Parts: sequence; C-alpha cells; structure tokens
Amino acid sequence: MSPARARMLAGCLATLVAGWSAAWTRVEAAPVTPRRDDEVVERLPLRVGSSEERARQRAEQRVLAQQPRDLGLALRAAREAIERARRDGDPRELGTAQAWLRPWWDDPAAPPAARLLKAIVLQARHEFDAALAELDHVLATPRLPSAVEAQAALTRASLLQVRGRWDEARQGCQRLAGPPLSLPHGRACLAELDSLQGRDAQAMKQLSALERDPRAPQAWLMLLRAEMAERQGRPEAGELYARALALEEGIYVRAAYADWLLDAGRPADAAAVAMAGVAGTASAASEAAAPLAIENLPDALLLRVAIAWKRSSHPDAARAAAQMQSRFDAAALRGDTTHARERARFALDVRQDAAVALREATLNWTQQREPADAVLLMRASRAARRPEAAAPVMAFQREQGLRDRRLEAAR
Repeated sequence: MSPARARMLAGCLATLVAGWSAAWTRVEAAPVTPRRDDEVVERLPLRVGSSEERARQRAEQRVLAQQPRDLGLALRAAREAIERARRDGDPRELGTAQAWLRPWWDDPAAPPAARLLKAIVLQARHEFDAALAELDHVLATPRLPSAVEAQAALTRASLLQVRGRWDEARQGCQRLAGPPLSLPHGRACLAELDSLQGRDAQAMKQLSALERDPRAPQAWLMLLRAEMAERQGRPEAGELYARALALEEGIYVRAAYADWLLDAGRPADAAAVAMAGVAGTASAASEAAAPLAIENLPDALLLRVAIAWKRSSHPDAARAAAQMQSRFDAAALRGDTTHARERARFALDVRQDAAVALREATLNWTQQREPADAVLLMRASRAARRPEAAAPVMAFQREQGLRDRRLEAAR
C-alpha cells in the first residue's frame, strides 16, 4: 500500500483515538541555495482549507512558539497537520507536524503517542524502516493505552503490507481483530489480505458482515471492494471507486479512481476526477473558459492528469508534463530519491522512455510490493523488451500467492 493509502488507513481509527488525540520533502536533505534573488527553487501549491482553518493554524503557530512542550496541544495539532497532508497532498503539512513534535522527536523516552505520530510522518516520507522501528517500540510499551495500540498496530500492518511482508502484516491484523481490542478494522485488514491471495469468496463474506457493523470504517470497506473488483477484472470497480470517493475525500481514493479510468480507456474522465475538488483548479465544464491551474495539484494527481492528457492529446499535455518534470527535478536537487513508482509511471506513460521506466520500476520494487508496483514492473519490462526483469514479480506471486488479472494482461 502506498504511503498515501496508509495515511488513509491511519485515519480510519480517528474516532477511536480522539481521546489522545505523489512527492514528500525529506527534511534532512541538504539545503538548496539559489544563485539569484529571482531564482525559483520550487513552485508549491496554494494552501487550501477554509479561512477559519488557516486562522486557527496561525494561532496554533503562535502558541507553539510560546508553549513548545505542551504535549496535549502538540499531539492534537500534529494529528490535524497529518490529516491535512492526507486530504490535500501538501508535504508542508508533514513539516508542520514534525515542528509540533520537535521536543520529543529524538527523545528515546518520548511518550508513545508522540512516537506513533512520528512514525506516521516517517511513513509518509517513505522512510519505512525508521517508521517500523518507531512502531515496534510503541507496541512494546507496557500498559499501552488501547487507542494508541490500535492505531500503531494498524499502521504497522499497513507498512508491512506495502513491504510485501504479508505473514507479518496478518499477525498485526489479528492483533487488532482479536481480544482485547476486537476491532472491525482488524477484520477488514484480514479480508484485504485474503483477497490479495485469491481467497475472494472468504474476503467478500467478511466484508459483507463488516458492512453491518456500525463501528466499521465504511469508506475503507468500499475501497477494498473496489480494489478487489479491479484485481478480478470486474467492470463494477469503477462504480465502487466512485462510491468510495463519495464516502472519503482524499488523495489516495481520487488517484485510485483516476487510475481505473485510465486503464478503462477513459482519459478525459480520469483527468476530471483527478482535478475535481482541488482548490484553484477548473471544472471540466469550465475547461474551455479558463486555464487549468495544474500548479495547485498534489504530485499524485498531477501525474494522473499528465498521463490522461498525453493519452487524449489534450492541448495542455506538454504543460502538465513540464510541471511534473520540474517537480521531479526539484526533488532531486533536495536529495530526495524516493517515489520511484511515480517516476517510473511518468517515464513509461508520459515520456515513453522504457529504459528509465524499467530502472525506476525495479528500484521501486525494492521499496514497495503492492499489486500496482507488480503491474508497473511487468509493464516496464515488457516495454523495454526485457522480460527477465519481471522475474522478481513472478517469484513474489509464487511465494505470496498474489492474484491479479492485470498481471496477466501486462505480460
């Protein structure tokens, strides 16, 4: 699962933890010094959110300067910043979360709740091993509050799944599902793993039962149904993605729906889905009347727009490609070498550079092993006429039992 999706799952437990409550900037990267006063280092999207939300954030920043060690305030503000990053795809919000957590960031005796939020920030930056280390420490804490344990267990299972360590992920899901936690999120997690390994009937039965549980995360359940249908090649996946998006507005669900539309040969619809609901962008209906403000799109959605416009010969296709390339270049200047999946897709579907796509897809496979990563490596190896490069995917299929009809189509 991508970090964006993992953050979405982390938000699934938001109501339970209220009591303690497409490229990310790496804060440790070397600074870039402009050579001229007017040199543009990077164009960032406009801040979104209501005026009330922005005013509250400014007030919190003043409090942060005055009370940097107020743990309760720091936890709440950091959680809100992480949620805004999940919702809007703005990497600056991760820096905001880290600023709130700064007094405890490098403290080995930091409270478990602070270490949990640190792990979620690290996860969002693709620092998976460091995030897992933090989560392991949290879950080993004696007398851990159940809400913190639940959030940490779900986040850890999500990370293990993205790393392709499904047996360990299943153990985490079972911890959530069994007593004393006994949460529906654990059963949903187990249903997803069952589906990934071809036990679709068992997974569907579990999901149907969960839909009758008032505590269950309904948006996540709908997303699981959509992804299951996509892996099975069923056309109702599109409708399920649309329903999931109506239940849970966020970057991951919107990008997943756009991807399905791209695969279905509907690039114009994919671009409309990617652009909808983002501040500063025009709707499909007003496209002819105003230039589309793609600069305000998060990286994950801009990538989908660039692919969609390339496939539909949109007049702004070159502009979208240039904007996406400039973001990759800016990340490289910062020393950010993560997000190989996005670079591979851009090379394959926009630049049509099979050699670069295969290199990046191979690198990505060492970091992430979701179905989308498997399909990407298969596609890139075929485009580069190097079928042997897909051997790691086929080995993973045999070892883990991954079932996905898209892999057969990508051979």
